[in-house]
Amino acid sequence: MIEERARVISVGDGHAWVETLRQSTCGTCAASKGCGTSVLAKVLGNRRSRVRAIDPVGVRLGDEVVVGIEESALVRGSLAIYTVPLIGMLAFAVAAGALWPAAGEPVVVLAGLGGLAAGLAWVRFFARRVSGNRRYQPVVLRRLSVQAPHANGVFAP
Repeated sequence: MIEERARVISVGDGHAWVETLRQSTCGTCAASKGCGTSVLAKVLGNRRSRVRAIDPVGVRLGDEVVVGIEESALVRGSLAIYTVPLIGMLAFAVAAGALWPAAGEPVVVLAGLGGLAAGLAWVRFFARRVSGNRRYQPVVLRRLSVQAPHANGVFAP
C-alpha cells in the first residue's frame, strides 16, 4: 500500500475530499544540485493535490489523515495511461510503413498520430471502467490528528 499524509477539506457520504502536499525527497539526496528531478521540484514547487478518497474511518473536516492506494493498482493504472498510447502510436506507424512503403513519411506520421489518438481513446475507456472499482481509488487508512477550527471557522494550514 502506498501511503500519503493529507488533510480533510470536505466530507461526504462515505467519501472525503483530501488535500495532499506534493513533496520531493531531493533535499536528502547527495546529487540534488545536478539532478533534473531536483530542478523540476524547485520550478514546480510544493503544490497541493485534491483527491476524493473512500472514508471507512469516519473523518471530520480538518482531520489529518493517511490515505493509501494499492501498489498493484497504481502500477497497472500507470502502465495503462503511459504505455498504451505509446504502443498504439508505434504500432500504427510501423504498420503504415510496412503496408504502404511508397507512401512516404507523412503517411507514417499520420498513422502514428492516429495510433496515439486510438491509445488515448482506450485510456479514456479504461478510466471510465475502473472509476467505479474501489481497488483503483484512494482510501482513508487512519486518522493522525483532529484539527479544531479557529474562531472564524477556518482551519490552519
